[in-house]
Amino acid sequence: MWGPLTEGLTVPHDLDLADRAKALAQLNVRPAENSRLVTVLQDVLGSGKETSLLVSARPWPLLALRMKTLVEGPDGEPGLRLRLAGLNDVLGRPGPPAQLVERLVAATLHTLTTPPGTPVPDRPRVSPAAARARSTTTTTTAAAPGTGPAPAEPAVPAHRCKTAPAHRPSRSR
Repeated sequence: MWGPLTEGLTVPHDLDLADRAKALAQLNVRPAENSRLVTVLQDVLGSGKETSLLVSARPWPLLALRMKTLVEGPDGEPGLRLRLAGLNDVLGRPGPPAQLVERLVAATLHTLTTPPGTPVPDRPRVSPAAARARSTTTTTTAAAPGTGPAPAEPAVPAHRCKTAPAHRPSRSR
């Protein structure tokens, strides 16, 4: 879950999103605050199905922390409601039903991290810092000495390589 969801938040390194109650406690979102945020979300979306899909999603504790931060800010709960109103646009867009949760999470993150009234993009934004952190490529320009192009065939597993003739017992007396 590291990346755009945690950008700008103080998140413990041992955050366990598999255990929702523990994750909310680690993020200092009390049960009463969580219930209030769910109620606000349900009031804005007007549908119990989409609200329950979003709240049951794995990254919900991180979204709840962002919502809590906005409620505690200068705009308060009305500012949060104004931002969340953009989620209704996502619900009306066509898309695979199997990806509805992903689209809701991405749209919720977008509405919470951009100014109110900013349209939700069709594709989620990519965090350059998160992309660099997860990249497996190196940024060197010159090849290391002694390295050549990759072999065309896969390497033979070590247990199948013949390195020396097999040991044979001698016939000495």
